[in-house]
Amino acid sequence: MRKTLLLIAMSTVPAAGFAAPSTYTVDPAHTYPHFTISHLGFSTMHGRFDATEGKITVDLAGKTGAVDIKIDANSIDTGFQKRDDHLRSPDFLNAAEFPAITYKSSKVVISDDSSATVEGTLTIMGVSKPVTLAVDHIQCGANPMNKKEMCGFNATATIKRSDFGVNYALPAVGDEMKITLEVEAVKD
Repeated sequence: MRKTLLLIAMSTVPAAGFAAPSTYTVDPAHTYPHFTISHLGFSTMHGRFDATEGKITVDLAGKTGAVDIKIDANSIDTGFQKRDDHLRSPDFLNAAEFPAITYKSSKVVISDDSSATVEGTLTIMGVSKPVTLAVDHIQCGANPMNKKEMCGFNATATIKRSDFGVNYALPAVGDEMKITLEVEAVKD
């Protein structure tokens, strides 16, 4: 009798209450990590990274998840080859010795259907520091083109590059850098 009552009670709970977390693989063709930084106080320089991989776990019912992103430091692109080569050098990213920039979450709190806060560790040039991402866009559903389940996210953070040992040309080239991660990921 107890088993029957338990089964009846469980059958009345919405299925979303039992929804398991879903894992998604970052789609590198539709993921756009980029940054802005002051250049000599005269202008804002923009740059991006062209190679990103990773996994994202989303539990919308539980309002939590996980993020594990790896960016190829050698894929930096500011639209000017000579500057890009300098940014890859030991003066800035030292991409030969530290080819990956990584971000791994320690806590994800989904506030509502479209925003979240992600606490985690950002590693640049082998230096790891806590960084909180503010997510202001979350969209999950079927891709209208291929019908695959996907999620998209926009997240931002502001860091000081000197915290990661990137000190070249300070203070002429800004210390404060805004990072934006625009990510699309396909359900595993």
